[in-house]
Amino acid sequence: MADEIIQAGVDESTISPIERRNSLEKHLQHRPDAQELKERHILLDTSAAPALQSAAHDLERHRAIDNLRKNLERRPDREELIEKNILPASNAAPALQAHQKELEKHMRADSLEHKIQQRPKPEDLVQQGILEADEDPTKEE
Repeated sequence: MADEIIQAGVDESTISPIERRNSLEKHLQHRPDAQELKERHILLDTSAAPALQSAAHDLERHRAIDNLRKNLERRPDREELIEKNILPASNAAPALQAHQKELEKHMRADSLEHKIQQRPKPEDLVQQGILEADEDPTKEE
């Protein structure tokens, strides 16, 4: 049964030579020109001899590799980027960093609010000798 399925999927009909020639002519009419092939990087866009094109391509590739290697060596490391505030100091995933920053902002605001509520009153500071009576900000002149 499996052999019948495989054989049923193969088209064994013959194509006449005229149909084959017409098909080839049709494909040749829609063949892209050399400039289009150069734009799609199928053909090399160079005026060098074909024997030298491969060497020229290899030299260009090595030049690009050398430039990339040189630029990577000059690339600043993560600690330097964090120090310059280019990268966040967080190890959280990038999708979570905005939420982390917002949470830190709210935590800082809550901490400041708590510290303000725990601050001693000006009268207590006057009694302790930290402020003088004329420095009391609650008394109006």
